[in-house]
Amino acid sequence: MNYSLMAGGKRLRPILVLAASEAFGGSHAAALPVALAIEMVHTYSLVHDDLPAMDNDDYRRGKLTNHKVYGEAMAILAGDALLTQAFYSVALAHKVHGAPAERVLAITEELAAYAGARGMVGGQAADMLGEQGITSLEELTFIHRHKTSDLMVFSLRAGGHIAGATPEQLNALTAFGDALGLAFQIQDDILDIIGDESKLGKPVKSDEKQMKVTYPYFIGMEASENMVRSLTSQAKQALEEAKLPNAERLLQLADYLMKRDH
Repeated sequence: MNYSLMAGGKRLRPILVLAASEAFGGSHAAALPVALAIEMVHTYSLVHDDLPAMDNDDYRRGKLTNHKVYGEAMAILAGDALLTQAFYSVALAHKVHGAPAERVLAITEELAAYAGARGMVGGQAADMLGEQGITSLEELTFIHRHKTSDLMVFSLRAGGHIAGATPEQLNALTAFGDALGLAFQIQDDILDIIGDESKLGKPVKSDEKQMKVTYPYFIGMEASENMVRSLTSQAKQALEEAKLPNAERLLQLADYLMKRDH
């Protein structure tokens, strides 16, 4: 569990939890266990995603994948345990840090929904079934929205819940996360083709080798880059229209992600 959890990475999802909570003046201490929880869920998904039965990857974040070090059985169990530990961590927001129980209950419910069959796992299942020549652009968008956007939406909403955001403010965070997540995944599609392997920490052109559908495959590189810019602008507009109290860090993150090279 620790091998993959501490292997590095951007820590984007926990940062979104903390930044969303900060935007409404929420407690950093109460948001932190939820931030840790989403990183555990994200890491478990990567451990399982790298398995031979799925993407069959040898490297993640510049290190050997979990199953290459500990074997497939232990990698599966490590992922199972990280997912389970995440829900324990969410409970600590109330038990240790005093976040209102109804807010923590809402976070728990949404974590199960956004990470499960209706969310990330559903997106991953569709991704496993998707192949070039079979999957449409609309189906690819479904895959990206659920496989990637949903955990970002959860992260933002969780930070909002901790800080007591209103339903309207939560809707703005949802719109921001949905567009940001789709832009993030399209940028991943682009970097898989033109990225620097040493910065990415994993081989490039893996999508092409596995015959996976990507945005550049459907609409080309230039149109994909334009789509990233358009979605980022759309995400920022959702926050600006909602007039959140302190959204500067979230807006900065959107700009940073649009220009990332890893």
